[in-house]
Parts: sequence; structure tokens; C-alpha cells
Amino acid sequence: ITPYQLGWKSAAVNFSDIAAMGGIPVGSFLAVALPKTLPEGWMEEFLKGYKDISEKYGFPLLGGDTTSSPDRLCICVTAMGKALAGRSRKRGSAKPGDLVCVTGFLGDSAAGLHAVLNGAEKDDIVAYLLECHYLPLPRIEEGIMLSREEGVHAMMDISDGVGSDLRHILDESGVGAVIDTGALPTSMQMEEYCDRNSIDKVETALCGGEDYELLFTVSEEAEARLDVRHTVIGVITEEKGLVWKGSEKDYMGFRHF
Repeated sequence: ITPYQLGWKSAAVNFSDIAAMGGIPVGSFLAVALPKTLPEGWMEEFLKGYKDISEKYGFPLLGGDTTSSPDRLCICVTAMGKALAGRSRKRGSAKPGDLVCVTGFLGDSAAGLHAVLNGAEKDDIVAYLLECHYLPLPRIEEGIMLSREEGVHAMMDISDGVGSDLRHILDESGVGAVIDTGALPTSMQMEEYCDRNSIDKVETALCGGEDYELLFTVSEEAEARLDVRHTVIGVITEEKGLVWKGSEKDYMGFRHF
């Protein structure tokens, strides 16, 4: 990853946490510990990436800290947002009968990571997937718009994959879900790359993570009114458990611990 891309992504993944709750950007803090081995100009490029995405989404850099490190590069970002009382969206509010929806495509970042780790030859398809992985776009505007709709109940961003992140919503809401694996939104580039490399497209879409799209539940009535591009991939059930319609696999996303 280039310094510019790392600066962009370091901010993006934190801005996405604000989008996940329908928050309005306030600002960010950046703390770095820098080893002496970094090449000249590295920090300038890193800050350029950080600055470009901060300006794009309205997150001014409010402060932070800079120290030295004996051998490792350490980056710590704190993003701040605000929301009107009662408008923030949390994980524990899904209701039986809600539709399960996602914004954007699933699996592009995971396919991009596969291309990185396997040294894939760069063409238009690989270039698209690499950009998705290195320069993610947090859904700030979409999160704000969804938070204004009373029928949108639970929401979070897709950082660890739907297979992992949806379980957080189900656990905290005390409900279950049925997900249609045939309804997952995937890009032409991701599908082509998976076909070329004999990769399971459904598993890539559900388990890859780092898409930073929004995963949310919404009443059927409210879903018809939404002015945010999205795809319905399932439904919330009163009976606990997660059913993958169209597959016998149990898809698990990334787990930190």
C-alpha cells in the first residue's frame, strides 16, 4: 500500500464508524509513532491521503500526537460525529419482519486483497478491485439519510463481512434472520475475478469484509420510501438463528478474537 492510500484508508475506516450510526461528521484526531526508517517524503504523502478524504467528507483534523518509534509504524485515529436526539442508529433495534439491506456491492475489497496477496497481473478489473480495497468510501451521506427514516431500525457498517457483522445485530436485537445468498449484490469485476481464479463468490461477498458498506434493517413499508440505493438480501425473524437460503454453508466473517 502506498503512503497516500494508507493515509486515506486510516481515516476512511474510522469515518465509516460514524456513517454506521447515521452520524454527522465533526472531526478527527490522528496520533502516529514513526520509525526512523521511513523514506523521505513518506509522511507528506500519508498526510495528503488523510487530508483528501477528510476534506471530501467534512472531517477537519482537530489535533493528535506525533512520537518516534524504535521500529514499527503505529497509527491511531479517533473520529467524532454527532446525531440529533433519537436519530442515531444502533445494532440492537432490529425487529421481526424487517428487511435486511445493504448499500453498494459486497466482496470487492476481499477480491482486491486476494489480488494483492497473490500478485495478480494488473488489468482494468484488478485495478478496480485494488482501488476498492485501498481507497474505501465510507457511506456518510447514505447513513445520514437512512437515520432520518423512522422505519430504519438497526444499522452498522460492513467491516468484517456480513457473515460476522449481521450476527452482531441479531445477538443484540434478540432476533434471527434468513438471508438469500442468491440476492447478494456483487460487481461484474468481482464476479469476473472470482471466475478467473476459481473463488467462491458467495463466500467472498459474505466473509471478506472491509467493504465499509452499510448493513441495516428496515420495515417493509419504509423500505419502499428509501431514497438510498440498496439491495434487500433477507428478512429478520422472531426465531433466533441465521439461515442462509440457497446454501448449506454457515458463512462466518472475520473474527478479531
